[in-house]
Amino acid sequence: MKPRRITLIALFAAMTAAGSIVKVPLAPVPITLQSFSVLLAGVILGPVEGSISQVVYVITGLLGLPVFSGGGGISYIMKPSFGFLLGFMCAPYAVGLYLEKTAYTKARIFIACLIGTSVIYLLGMPYLAFYLQYILMKPDAITFSIKAGMLIFLPGDILKCVIIPMVALPIRSMVEGNSIWKK
Repeated sequence: MKPRRITLIALFAAMTAAGSIVKVPLAPVPITLQSFSVLLAGVILGPVEGSISQVVYVITGLLGLPVFSGGGGISYIMKPSFGFLLGFMCAPYAVGLYLEKTAYTKARIFIACLIGTSVIYLLGMPYLAFYLQYILMKPDAITFSIKAGMLIFLPGDILKCVIIPMVALPIRSMVEGNSIWKK
């Protein structure tokens, strides 16, 4: 992997960390801008490098740097929102894989972002429900996790999926068209 591609990977890891700074603290999962850069990483970097950028982000946080919305450290594994971080690592792969097999149009990027958002929910929601049921002993864990872990986020996540194609196409053409960023 060329140093320029490594720089892009680091940039997307840093963008995800920066997205955790702007947050609306809701229990048990805060609203942040992180998923925007997670999905954008899959569009711009592709499946492998997009996922690597998020693995770098998660490892950085688990090693103790306060890059997560609630800080950092290995104990973050025991936070109710950790499952969404697992989704962050897998979502760019799903986004990039879908786009590898098709043309980069606004409509297809939108669909890819919906797929990536679904991956985040598919990994985050069961973890949240498990945490609520078995750690906090909440009797209505599944219902609460759907309300607090998905329904309040859905409108914003769909909006992100609408905005990303508008932002991604110019960035992607700049990155791919500029020989210094090519693989």
